[in-house]
Amino acid sequence: MDNTLAALRTERGWSQAALAKELGVSRQTVISIEKGRFDPSLPLAFRIAHLFDRHIEDIFAPDLQGRQVD
Repeated sequence: MDNTLAALRTERGWSQAALAKELGVSRQTVISIEKGRFDPSLPLAFRIAHLFDRHIEDIFAPDLQGRQVD
């Protein structure tokens, strides 16, 4: 899933470790989400959106390239 998490984090001047602490997850989880290797659970996506005062869809966008959409 494409996302803008790294850009939002950088705008706040936070390290990956600081963001992980705010969210209650590991730094590795933040890295994996930022690189698109891990899609956050819905509760985690809501926490991220709330933390940055954004809508989930403003941060996360599904990568639909090459996938059939019904």
